Amino acid sequence: MATSTQSQTNHPEQKPTIPDFDIEQQQPVGVLEIEVINYSSRAQWLRAAVLGANDGLLSTAALMVGVGAVHKDAKTMILTGIAGLIAGALSMAIGEFVSVYSQYDIEMAQIEREEISESEIEERKGNLPSPLQAAAASALSFAVGAFVPLIAAAFVKNYYVRLGVVVAAVSLALLGFGGLSAVLGKAPVVKPSLRVLIGGWLAMGLTYALTKLIGSTGI
Repeated sequence: MATSTQSQTNHPEQKPTIPDFDIEQQQPVGVLEIEVINYSSRAQWLRAAVLGANDGLLSTAALMVGVGAVHKDAKTMILTGIAGLIAGALSMAIGEFVSVYSQYDIEMAQIEREEISESEIEERKGNLPSPLQAAAASALSFAVGAFVPLIAAAFVKNYYVRLGVVVAAVSLALLGFGGLSAVLGKAPVVKPSLRVLIGGWLAMGLTYALTKLIGSTGI
């Protein structure tokens, strides 16, 4: 019995060993990749499109009303509006193309001066605005706005009724564009909309009055 007891004393009970576990090497399971969408950039593009449409709306309407002050036939007013649409859309496209391309060149020069990898250069290059897309969007938005007075005047033969329909259609569109611009800019809706409307009335009224005055002089 003594021998048995001594044997148990000389050989203590061994505890099971726990293998080392490197937490840093453990790979996460089921991690979801979340795509971050830049909504502020989208809002800026949308706001620029709204402003372009407002420009096309007001400039084309003012041209039609001004020429209509001297030549009251529908054909002359509509041809004037079409000429304004084409000239304005092309002017907006060229201006936007030159502006965005200048910004593109400046940012590309800055990227190339930095010591970064080719993959990062291509990634940052892909995030830059496209001059062609900007030009197309600018021309399209201008044309959309210019169509409003053209459509309003196309089917009305009487001069005074046609003039009133054009002014009414343009006024409603100005309120809509002004309100949308205010919403996109996080501003109150009523005052900006009224400012756009009153400014549009002044532009059309002054164009009409000055053209009528110059036309009456026989120049």
